[in-house]
Amino acid sequence: QVQFVESGGGLVQPGGSLRLSCTPSTGVYVLFDMSWYRQAAGKQRELVASIRSDGYTAYADSVKGRFHIHRDDAETGVILEMNNLEPEDTAVYYCNRGEGVPLGAWGQGTQVTVSS
Repeated sequence: QVQFVESGGGLVQPGGSLRLSCTPSTGVYVLFDMSWYRQAAGKQRELVASIRSDGYTAYADSVKGRFHIHRDDAETGVILEMNNLEPEDTAVYYCNRGEGVPLGAWGQGTQVTVSS
């Protein structure tokens, strides 16, 4: 089973930007449908963005116009570009196979903290 590793999180001020990466743990070349999720402290995990194998993308209303999901150069992983970050974006971010329905095991995630 392919697992994915998230990276790129950190501490950023409101209005700042971060670039999250999701890469497969093994050398696999399959164009999966992929999604990014996030879980804030004390809240349920929520879908943030997804990208299908045909390139179609979708976003949660709360991040539309600020976040951008795309494939990495090798097309084995996905990137989440996050701009104009808000304190409400603070969460652990995870990626998983599937378009909005997680199909694989969850990884460790990467922490994003938006604070001044």
